[in-house]
Amino acid sequence: MATPSAASSGLTRPRRLVPGDRVAVVAPSGPIDPDRLDAGCALLRSWGLEPVVAPHVLGAHPRLRHFSGTDAERAADFQQAWLDPGIGAVICARGGYGAQRVVDLVDWTALTAVPPKVLIGFSDVTVLHEQVAQRLGLASLYGPMAAATSFVTEPGTAEHLRRTLFEPETVRILTGPEAGPLVPGRAQGVLAGGCASVLAVDRGTPSARSSFAGSLLILEDVNEHPYQLDRILTQLIRSGALEGVRGVVLGSWEGCGAPERVRDVILERLGPLEIPILWELGFGHGPSTLTVPLGLPAVLDADAGTLTLDLPALA
Repeated sequence: MATPSAASSGLTRPRRLVPGDRVAVVAPSGPIDPDRLDAGCALLRSWGLEPVVAPHVLGAHPRLRHFSGTDAERAADFQQAWLDPGIGAVICARGGYGAQRVVDLVDWTALTAVPPKVLIGFSDVTVLHEQVAQRLGLASLYGPMAAATSFVTEPGTAEHLRRTLFEPETVRILTGPEAGPLVPGRAQGVLAGGCASVLAVDRGTPSARSSFAGSLLILEDVNEHPYQLDRILTQLIRSGALEGVRGVVLGSWEGCGAPERVRDVILERLGPLEIPILWELGFGHGPSTLTVPLGLPAVLDADAGTLTLDLPALA
């Protein structure tokens, strides 16, 4: 786990990628569209990377069709990719559901013995980001996935990830066309969080952190009605997860109802925290998405609509 000093200054940054690096593609959650996977791998190759698709990425669970393979297969793919010294990064193929069922099957102690590498993904991958931060002490990237629609169809999404991986000093300031203050103000902290519903259901599990104190918490979600978002945020509040959070950075809320209703729920639930809240930075499940580093210190300026990293995402 991160030391107390790391909690204030950020986690260890994996190295940036260079042309020729091998990148493992894993599927810890839902089933994969093979055409989108092919398109995503072709895009990675165009950057000079060599995608290595894990054995069970296009597999299937014998009974549960919402998984890309059995729990043991998905966990083994992730672990073997991480332990391979020739792999420079691990990118998930898609989200869905299933990562929470594999985290306890991974030998995290074994993973600490290999050099740092970067994890890339969003949505259900949130639970893996939390494990990588808490168990390995590593920063990671909350960003598009190899078989995600936004990655293969929206050039800006892919380009932002490419620059973050290869030229991270060029993407130190994050903003978006709709970014602005839900609650004004500035705050500094270490970036953490991800998909709100995944963070909520992870509360009470043995490996969940007690709170996000000292963090700038990023939150986004998809296909959750406003009353469901209310329940999710209430769970985070009542569990103590939000105690000591210094600021909140909101992403997309695709399929969550009218934006004004989502804003009302978030403001009603999180406004009493009296911390800056930035609306719609532009990451998550939307048609286009930014890559947001986790585990790094940053400054949130809600009034300016910006999130500024203290350091490049990768070393």
